[in-house]
Amino acid sequence: MPSFPRRFAKRLPMSLAERASRERLLEKAKASANACRLCRMGSERRNNVYGEGDPCARLMLVGEGPGETEDLTGRPFVGRSGQLLEKMLGAIGLAREDVYICNTVKCRPTDPGPRGPKNRAPEPAEMANCRPYLDEQIDIIRPAVILALGAPAAKSFLGKDFQITKQRGRWFEGPQGIALMATFHPAYVLRQTGGELEGVKRMVWADLKAVRDKLAEPPPGLVDQAPEQVGLFGEGA
Repeated sequence: MPSFPRRFAKRLPMSLAERASRERLLEKAKASANACRLCRMGSERRNNVYGEGDPCARLMLVGEGPGETEDLTGRPFVGRSGQLLEKMLGAIGLAREDVYICNTVKCRPTDPGPRGPKNRAPEPAEMANCRPYLDEQIDIIRPAVILALGAPAAKSFLGKDFQITKQRGRWFEGPQGIALMATFHPAYVLRQTGGELEGVKRMVWADLKAVRDKLAEPPPGLVDQAPEQVGLFGEGA
């Protein structure tokens, strides 16, 4: 496996003015999302979980929606899923701050439960209401690669017939012609045990290596080198 030119994965050369412009646009969009009350989620949530990361990132990660911890903190992918996601990124030479992380919906979808609100899948109308915010994030950041985490996120891009067990790890044309791949959600990985866990880990690692290689494709005229990366779960590259 060739060495991974890490700076290609982080960002292309970007002026301070362009970076500042993107940050302002994202802050304005975040304020708009925070004020949204099109769905009952907007009235029931604690915090809008708009997204966070590098406005010039080459990799955008998109999950389904915030959970309880995300709703409490206002940050996407925290808690155990977030810790695993950071380990996944680290395996391909990236830190959390090198990428942009968000969800298809910006508020936590819940139903009443005996011990308080419980998570549920977002409804199609809720995803449709939130879609302009996701499209705006993609338009502002203009990543080189989108990695959809889990089947619901993948279906939001590729349609309801997408099957993650059969189609994960493949490249698709995403919004604006951006390279798009789907892999298993970190929460799904954490739910596996025994032999199933080992199998899922191998598939996720294969997907991550494919993302690594796609990001490592340098823009014309740029050449760089970096040390070889370690595997996600201790395997060699």
